[in-house]
Amino acid sequence: MLTRLRANSGTLHLALMLALTFSTGVVDAIGYLGLDKVFAGNMTGNVVILGMALAGAPGLPWLGPLIALFAFMAGAVVGGRVLRPIKAGWTTRTTWLITVVGLMLTALAITLFVLDGAPPQPWEYLITTFLAMAMGLQAATARHIGVKDVTTVVVTSTITGFAADSRLAGGKGQPWFRRAAAIVLIAAGAGVGALLLLLHIGWGLAAAALVTVVVAVIGHVTAHVKHAERAEAASAEAAPATPAKS
Repeated sequence: MLTRLRANSGTLHLALMLALTFSTGVVDAIGYLGLDKVFAGNMTGNVVILGMALAGAPGLPWLGPLIALFAFMAGAVVGGRVLRPIKAGWTTRTTWLITVVGLMLTALAITLFVLDGAPPQPWEYLITTFLAMAMGLQAATARHIGVKDVTTVVVTSTITGFAADSRLAGGKGQPWFRRAAAIVLIAAGAGVGALLLLLHIGWGLAAAALVTVVVAVIGHVTAHVKHAERAEAASAEAAPATPAKS
């Protein structure tokens, strides 16, 4: 199966981004249910919560969503700066950035296990900061890879396209599988995150970290092998033909 995916980089990248979409659902469940109603990946949710909180709606935080919003943008800035000179697609820098996201999630999971749960405020905001920063870095990297309809952190535009391009709306065709998969997987990830939170807040981040690291490894290995195959083919074409013996 991996050989087939390697032969079709578009399908491989789609599968990897869908895996990250699942892990984002896990992370957002942990953030919202375990870190005082904060989304680490879905910034639309944070902006809405922030607006309602600032309007005086009871029971809604404003500082956590605000911190997450700016931390997410900081992570996206770093990702954009690192990837700006590099062509779109999977590169060594892509691998490193996704690996960094996985390591950040791992470090946060270990921290929560050591603390035996989410720390009290204001230290909880430190967890929120790094979690949102990791998701911003992931989002910028996914954007550079450029899988259409799969941003890994939000599905509002995907749902819009799924409905607006459907036959019910007069559409004649659409990439329905990737759109439906992104919607289902982020919801599934949120469900898994909520269940893992019943065990310990650290388990959700540990699961998301594992998925992210596996994505980084598979993406790097397949991209490296494909690059080596292309280089070998180009070398064979450039080599002079061996003259026939008389």
